[in-house]
Amino acid sequence: MLKATLTVALVFLSIAPVVAGSPSQSLSWKGFLHDQLPILGHRNWVVIADSAYPAQNSSGIVTIETGASQIEVVKEVLKQLGTSIHVAPIIYLDAELQHLNDKLAPGIERYKKDLNGALKGRPVQHLLHMDLIGKLDESGKTFKVLILKTNMTLPYTSVFLNLDCKYWGPAKEKQLREIMKK
Repeated sequence: MLKATLTVALVFLSIAPVVAGSPSQSLSWKGFLHDQLPILGHRNWVVIADSAYPAQNSSGIVTIETGASQIEVVKEVLKQLGTSIHVAPIIYLDAELQHLNDKLAPGIERYKKDLNGALKGRPVQHLLHMDLIGKLDESGKTFKVLILKTNMTLPYTSVFLNLDCKYWGPAKEKQLREIMKK
């Protein structure tokens, strides 16, 4: 009993600083992401979320408060994914973001410019926010979803990264399926 209690306490203590996200621990999300990337694979998600993003209840969804800016987290996640040998992101943004302007959400135009710079011309798909939330909820039932909350206070600014296999793409899969038919 004491051994089990001690094990649970050690596990809690090892993850508490990352999940707690207090200001003195705000950079620990980078290490957590670094440790998780080798585990994550095809069909997993990483979401860089604004501060009002909801805590979802699916068992596969882990939410971490970063204490960092949205653009800082986007850049770091893409940097770490860039060193991965096994996964690459398919990037989704809220469709609503395309229609926002500074009159509706002061500062949004600057954010969109900064985000475009951080994405460096990568292809982006746009889906309605509720459709993306639904995809995460469904994925979280089977696959891990990592949500990195930021201090962003502008609407529809979350960046959704659906991880795909880096070394095996749709063209190769199609070729394989054709070979298998023969």
